[in-house]
Amino acid sequence: MNALPKCARPCVSRAFVFIAAQTFSLLHGRIAFCESPGSSSVLESAGGIPIAILPCSRLKVCAATLGYRKALSVSRGTLLVFCFALVGCRSGPSLNSGRTVGSSTPEEKALTFLSQEVPLWHHENRCFSCHNNGDAARALFVGGHRAYRIAASTTADTIEWLTKPNRWDDNKGDPRFSDKHLARIQFAAALTTAIETGHIKDRRVLVRAADLVIESQAEDGAWHVGSSDSVGSPITYGPSLATHVALRILRAAKSDHLRTSIEKGERWLRRAPINSILDAAAILLALENSSDTEAVQQRDQCLSLIARGQSADGGWGPFPTAPPETFDTAIVLLALARVPPNPANAEQIRRGRNFLLKLQQSDGSWPETTRPPGAESYAHRLSTTGWATLALLETNRP
Repeated sequence: MNALPKCARPCVSRAFVFIAAQTFSLLHGRIAFCESPGSSSVLESAGGIPIAILPCSRLKVCAATLGYRKALSVSRGTLLVFCFALVGCRSGPSLNSGRTVGSSTPEEKALTFLSQEVPLWHHENRCFSCHNNGDAARALFVGGHRAYRIAASTTADTIEWLTKPNRWDDNKGDPRFSDKHLARIQFAAALTTAIETGHIKDRRVLVRAADLVIESQAEDGAWHVGSSDSVGSPITYGPSLATHVALRILRAAKSDHLRTSIEKGERWLRRAPINSILDAAAILLALENSSDTEAVQQRDQCLSLIARGQSADGGWGPFPTAPPETFDTAIVLLALARVPPNPANAEQIRRGRNFLLKLQQSDGSWPETTRPPGAESYAHRLSTTGWATLALLETNRP
């Protein structure tokens, strides 16, 4: 009982366990079977909301009737669990805290959580979030590309939104909590990933998105989003991470008219001060393919700071002596995964992955990284989990 959300506990008294074979015939057509051993699937409720990613040895039967969701977990034809959770008890964005999902790997657990949260934001708020439909959606696109079976409905609304950059500035979110310039970068980054992973075919839309992104580029070549006097976070990025992500978008657009903006951004990154672990990781990512002396020296400084900054627990914080955080660790792992492999690098990645795995919660998410630490924020949590999931996927290549 304690594992259930508080608002759902009164609903348990309404639960009925159906053991008879009629249960299966009543729900015929709502059962999703795995196709091959070792594969995973995101299964949908009757309302089209994805429920979970499950290993092949299990299947999930879902129905939506009488205003609540039913979920039956079945293994080899045996009915194991029949539980209810009221849709109407959610007063805010769902975190599904404390609910263990039927997933066998950390990556599957993380993708399960994101598969629930990404579509629910638009479903419940009738607008799009740069955290759900931007940072978190990117992890789903990559997961789908890596052979994790994710229901098309999970990202359908997000994909439609991403293909219409001209509407991004007219999103219905609260302007007090929205940075238009960063939102453009986050949505365009998700669009870039969707194109790279084959979820969106028309590359021309990326050129339109890139044109929006360059409107926020400063004269010095950087994208100065967030506060310039504080280290970046999952919802502010900071100049180094924002500039790296923006340049990734512009490069992917492959349009000659973007070349000048790309060169300005690269010049700034070669000379940017490395004031934090996040700076080091973002610059290392941005300059991974540059072989000139200035870029190589900048990368060496980044690697040196990253080596000094790894904590005894294996993670990284915003500064070498700061306590490790999920977000900073995730960005570092993404950067190290792009460095030519060597024994020291491999050990850093192994310890960093273990740090993330220890912090992963039972519902598949991670505690939000906030500045200062310890605050509670749904937006921070979604973006933190999106980045952490990307890091696990990137460092778990065969």
